[in-house]
Amino acid sequence: MVVITLEKVSRSLRGELTRWLVELDTGVFVGRVSARVRELLWKKVVEKADEGRCTMAWNTANEQGFRIRIHGHEDRCVHTIDGVELVAVRNAKWKKVWNQHLRWLKRRGLVEGPVGDLDKKTLDPSEGSGR
Repeated sequence: MVVITLEKVSRSLRGELTRWLVELDTGVFVGRVSARVRELLWKKVVEKADEGRCTMAWNTANEQGFRIRIHGHEDRCVHTIDGVELVAVRNAKWKKVWNQHLRWLKRRGLVEGPVGDLDKKTLDPSEGSGR
């Protein structure tokens, strides 16, 4: 089973997903598809999301029984700790500390050019630390 949620995306993208999944509520899709179809759907969602936000959860044989992917969320990050996926929510204090850290790195020449946040990047814990 797969669950995909979409926020601030085009109607055409939502319409495309209804070919494969059932839209329970605006932007909430549920269905049973193969792993290959799931990956292709996620690729399409990420490509067409533009400024939107997307999440996907699907069942798998791990401790929790599911996996998570997030795209376009500035305030959320998936971390895997001892095989358990957790979603960290960044608050205003985190943003202040992060900006201070970036300034510190730039002063020491450890970072060049504009350094952005994690927005518009797909966060998948299987691809490293989830950051």
